[in-house]
Amino acid sequence: MCLALPARIVELRPPEEAVVELGGVRKTVSVALTPEAGVGDYVIVHVGHAIGLLDAEEAERTLALFAEMAAQEKAA
Repeated sequence: MCLALPARIVELRPPEEAVVELGGVRKTVSVALTPEAGVGDYVIVHVGHAIGLLDAEEAERTLALFAEMAAQEKAA
């Protein structure tokens, strides 16, 4: 199974890197596959690479679902 997570770009770095934030964690990823991505955009990140752009509304719904699952796991 592969897992790709939505993350928001907070900084672009030349030549093809960006800093993304997910859950308060910042990580540098490659944006070579998504050259149109900019600061504030949500991207799908898989194994250190932004592999596609994601609509902000869809990203926020997905992140809310992950948070809900984490809360349920803690309660169990």
